[in-house]
Amino acid sequence: MRFRRSDTPAAAAAKASFSTATAYRIENDPGRPSQKKTTRGRRRPDPLAGIFDEEVVPMLQASPHLRPVALFEELRRRHSQLDSGVRRTLERRVRAWRAVHGPEVDVMFRQLHEPGRQGLSDFTDMADLQVTVAKVALAHRLYHFRLAYSGFEHAHVVLGGESFVALAVGLQDALWALGGVPREHRSDSLSAAFRNLDKQAAEDLTGRYNQLCAHYGMTPTRNNRGLAHENGAIEGPHGHLKRAINDALLMRGSKDFENLGAYRQFIAERVSRCNARHRARIDAERATLSALPARRTNDFEESQVIVTSSGGFTLRKVFYTVPSRLIGHRLRVRLYDDHLAVLIGSTPLMTLTRGRAHSNGKHGHVVDYRHVIHALRRKPMALLNLVYRDQLFPREAYRRTFHALLENIEERAACRLMVDLLALAHERACEAELAVCLADDMEAKRLPDIDQLQSRFAPDPQSIPEVHVQLGSLNDYDALLAGPGALA
Repeated sequence: MRFRRSDTPAAAAAKASFSTATAYRIENDPGRPSQKKTTRGRRRPDPLAGIFDEEVVPMLQASPHLRPVALFEELRRRHSQLDSGVRRTLERRVRAWRAVHGPEVDVMFRQLHEPGRQGLSDFTDMADLQVTVAKVALAHRLYHFRLAYSGFEHAHVVLGGESFVALAVGLQDALWALGGVPREHRSDSLSAAFRNLDKQAAEDLTGRYNQLCAHYGMTPTRNNRGLAHENGAIEGPHGHLKRAINDALLMRGSKDFENLGAYRQFIAERVSRCNARHRARIDAERATLSALPARRTNDFEESQVIVTSSGGFTLRKVFYTVPSRLIGHRLRVRLYDDHLAVLIGSTPLMTLTRGRAHSNGKHGHVVDYRHVIHALRRKPMALLNLVYRDQLFPREAYRRTFHALLENIEERAACRLMVDLLALAHERACEAELAVCLADDMEAKRLPDIDQLQSRFAPDPQSIPEVHVQLGSLNDYDALLAGPGALA
C-alpha cells in the first residue's frame, strides 16, 4: 500500500512481489484475510469433485502406501474424461490427506558418536562403474570400513560375494592401517554371507565372526535385517565414496587398468585423499583407540582336498589343476578372497588364482597348462574334447589358433600341433612372445609353422658361453702330497 501511493496497481504489485490480480483484489477489499467472514472460494471447478472422497480415499485407507501415480492411472482407467494435468492436483491432494489421516512413519534419530567407540563395515556393489582389467569387465564389490566419529575410511576390492573371508581380510587391513581398534564393530546382518548355508554352517560362520572380534577386543553388533538406515554412518558414505571414485575414473580418462594390483592401488589413493581431509579428527580419535594385538588372526578358510587322477581337485564347485606328481595326495588348501594357498602337511607348495562357479550353477575351472602339458604330449587327442579346453589356453591367441587349426586341417594333426605349441611356450618360456606370433598368423590368415617357431625360439648359440677347462698335471698332486717345499 506504500507503493500504491505513487504507482499504479500493476507497478505497486510488481514491487511488492505479487501478482496484478492480487493487487486488484486488495484494492476492492483491503481488509485482512483473518477479518473476513467468508473464505475465498475456488476459481475453477474441482476436477476431482465426486472422485477423491468417494474413490481415492477408500483406496488409500485400504492400502496407505499406494503411489499417487498408480492411483492416477486407475482413475484414468475409470474416468476417461480426466485430463493428464490432473496428476499434479491428485499428488498434492494425496499428500495433504496423508498428513492428516496417513499412517505413522519411521523416525530417524540422529546420534552423538563418541571417539574410539564404533567402527562400521559394509559391502557395496561396484558393477555400475564398469571398471575393466586388461579390457575384461571386473565383477567386484568394495568392502568399506569407517569410523563413525572421525570418518576414517578403508576400502578393499572384493572379487567374490560378501563372505566371512572378505570381511576378515578387509577389517584386519583397515585396523592395521588405522593403528588401533575401536571398542565396537558394527556390520549389517550378514544375510548375503549366510545365503545358501545350512544351520550348522551358519552357526560356524557366526562363531568365527565373534572370534575375530574377540581377537581384537571389539564388541560385535549388527543392525536389524532390512533396516540399512541403522548403519547410516556408513550407508551414506557408500554413495559419497562411489561418486568420488567415479569422478576420479572420469578424470583419469579410462576405466581400464593393466592389472588388478593397479586398480587396488587406484582405490587406495582415492580413499587416502578422503582421509586427508579429516586428518585432524582421525589423529584425535587414534588417541582413544585400543592397542592392536600382537598379530593378525586367520583371514582364510581351510579345507582338505585329495588330488584325483584328473590332475587336480575340486573346491567350492571349481576345479583346480596341480602338478601330476601330487595325484593321490591329501592337500591343505587355505581359501582367500582372490587366491588359494596350497600346502602338503605344513609345507607350502604353490599359490593358485581363486576361481568362481558360474551363476547358472556350472562348475568353474582354474587351469595351468604347465601342470598337464607333459601328459598331453603323450595323449594329444585328449585336447579335442577336454572339459576345460578353453580354460587351458593361457591367452586368447592360443584359443583362436586352435579353432583355426580345427577348421583347416584334420583333427589329429590340429591337436598334435596345438600341443606342440603349448609345449614350446612352456619349455622355452616364451608364452607372451609366441602369442604375438600366433596373433600375427591369424591376422595374415595363415597357419603357424611349428618348425619355424621352434627355430625362432631356440636358444641363441652365441648366448651360450664356451667353457675351456684345463686339467692340472698329475705331478702337481704328487708334489702336494710330498710336503710344503716340494712345489718350490
